[in-house]
Amino acid sequence: MEEQHPVTNSKSRKNQDGNKSQKSSKSPGQAKEHKDQLERLSEKDPEFYDFLKEHDQELLQFNDEDIDEDSDTNLKEDETPVDDEIQVDEETGRHDVLQKKKKPSKQVITSEMVDAWCNSIREDGKLSAIHSLMKAFRTACHYGDDKEDESMLDFSVMSSSVFNKVMLFVLKEMDGIIRKLLELPAFGGKKETILDVMNTKRWKNYNHLVKSYIGNALHVLRQMTDTEMISFTLRRLQYSSIFLAAFPVLLRKYIKTAVDLWGLGGGSLPLVSLLFLRDLCVRLGTDCLDECFKGIYKAYVLNCQFITAAKLQHVQFRANCVIELYGVDLPTAYQHAFVFIRQLAMILREALNAKTKEAFRKVYEWKFMNCLELWTGAISSYGSEADFRPVVYPLAQIIYGVARLVPTARYFPLRLRCVRMLNRIAASTGTFTPVSMLLLDMLEMKELNRPATGGVGKALDLRTILKVSKPTLKTRAFQEACVLSVVDELAEHLAQWSYSIAFPELSFIPAVRLRSFCKSTKVERFRKAMRELIRQIEANCQFTNERRMSISFLPNDPAAASFLEDEKKSGVSPLSKYVLTLRQVAQQRNDSLFKSSVLVGEHSSVFGSKVRESDEEYDPKDEEGTTVFSSSWLPGTDSKAKEPKDTKKKKRKRKTEHQDQVAIDEDIVQDLVLSSDEEDGSLSNTFSAEEDEEGKPAPSKLESKKHKHSTNTSKKNVKSQAKRSKKRKKANGDKSLQA
Repeated sequence: MEEQHPVTNSKSRKNQDGNKSQKSSKSPGQAKEHKDQLERLSEKDPEFYDFLKEHDQELLQFNDEDIDEDSDTNLKEDETPVDDEIQVDEETGRHDVLQKKKKPSKQVITSEMVDAWCNSIREDGKLSAIHSLMKAFRTACHYGDDKEDESMLDFSVMSSSVFNKVMLFVLKEMDGIIRKLLELPAFGGKKETILDVMNTKRWKNYNHLVKSYIGNALHVLRQMTDTEMISFTLRRLQYSSIFLAAFPVLLRKYIKTAVDLWGLGGGSLPLVSLLFLRDLCVRLGTDCLDECFKGIYKAYVLNCQFITAAKLQHVQFRANCVIELYGVDLPTAYQHAFVFIRQLAMILREALNAKTKEAFRKVYEWKFMNCLELWTGAISSYGSEADFRPVVYPLAQIIYGVARLVPTARYFPLRLRCVRMLNRIAASTGTFTPVSMLLLDMLEMKELNRPATGGVGKALDLRTILKVSKPTLKTRAFQEACVLSVVDELAEHLAQWSYSIAFPELSFIPAVRLRSFCKSTKVERFRKAMRELIRQIEANCQFTNERRMSISFLPNDPAAASFLEDEKKSGVSPLSKYVLTLRQVAQQRNDSLFKSSVLVGEHSSVFGSKVRESDEEYDPKDEEGTTVFSSSWLPGTDSKAKEPKDTKKKKRKRKTEHQDQVAIDEDIVQDLVLSSDEEDGSLSNTFSAEEDEEGKPAPSKLESKKHKHSTNTSKKNVKSQAKRSKKRKKANGDKSLQA
């Protein structure tokens, strides 16, 4: 083995000398070839060659001396000793020669380097500075990724201040820089402009900059956790959304990310995401309409499965966002609306055919009802358009079927919600819907016709519930809420047709049934409300009959459509004035219920004010973003993982103190509640029939054993006391006999 060492050394050195000669002979040849390529470029594309002269002269300053220097340096680098590069394989005994590969040294990004790049881009627009800055931007976006991904980066670790500086400059200025290079307008544009640019040489030269900017920005957008930072990044990327027409894969990823942010984000993020999606639909058209419409509808369905008083306004806002996005292209929106409404109809048909609890539960849940509310709002906004009008009739049929699916008093809140939707559809489309029968049937049920036997009960907000428990049906609060809601909705329905030439005939049956309710009910406040409504109906009939006497056309004459048209615009009918007062009273009643909970009022007011202020006062062009990118956050870092233990302990103490305080408050409140309220409060308003029937939870085994043990001990004590009293009586009797 020892004799083979010099042989292998000599062979390896010969091989390396041969490799050196090959390398040294190739390097000047490659340099000359590069110079020839530049000369050919000046002949083939003189415009681009002149552009390189202006922006990157270092690339063209290339002469024969540089070629000689390159060859010399290559020879010097290759003449390195290789004595230490021999390794012995223990199994075969062979000596292998390993060539040293120098790893390229990564450059640390400093704030001075970033300032120099930014200044050169602003002053001269150097292409080399743009390339360097984009490499730094890529490093900033991929900071904290896996080591395999970091090995592909040209720069190494950066500080948070450098990260903020790079992100701010690129997000604010890169859109304008790319537009200048591609000779596009300073802002705006549509898909056709990008398709035209893609056929030019400018796009071939600079499309990698566009893809790098948009792709890396998407990567860091998914890593961000701060709401304000995400909102600012998405606002700035909205200006460059037109470039996504050239990259369909990135377009789909952006749509998915924006939809996720819209569904799960808080603060102003849903609004910013909606504006981004709407801008995509307007500028790119058919390329993204289907994905945006499907994605935002699915996100809405996932986020509206449960409704509380605090979440009610938020769900309404999300429904308005979906309606606004669908208004971009009504023909495409009609196709999606038809498919989704057909799905709702199939669920209702299954419930009507099966008639099981599970089938009914699929219809009588918040997800189904909120979808009906969404499409009702869409028809209220676009029902007058010819493209969207065919959806009106099937949706009205579905709502009417849902209202009559389970005609019991426990589902009065759901029926009233359906009546409101039908009134909205009728008001926006001008079509008649038979709403009065749904409301008048409620008044004839025994739960509203008889006096309440369950006490006063707690105040109910019928907007936030679909079903009530059995004990709640017997309370005065439930009766009052239902009867007043019937009066409000019936007045709304009749006021819509108070200017019709057929109003006296239309209001005859409702007036008769309202009079019968006044006779049957024994609650004086209900009689007073019904009498006032009957009085207004009679006044409106007189108002219509006086004008009917002065006309000469028949009811089937087309001129009947213009009957009382001027009066309708001014709103002078008795029922119209009466409805305005009812709306004010109902708003005050709802506000009193809403403000009874401090948390509910707080969250709702903050959400509403934030949205309004951002809509009216916000201008994304004027925002500098320095306050947004001023933290020490970097991609890949987790703030929760680095949380000190002391803060965790403090949070736990606060939670326990808060729970104790809540328990104390609950104990105090329970002392002040009436007996009827205690019975109602012990029962939760659940959706399943089993929980509603049981009323109270079953006691546990330990509690039952304790109860039995206590009863047994009490019986034993009573028996022992009886025996003692008998003994005392006998002793007293014996003493008296002896005396």
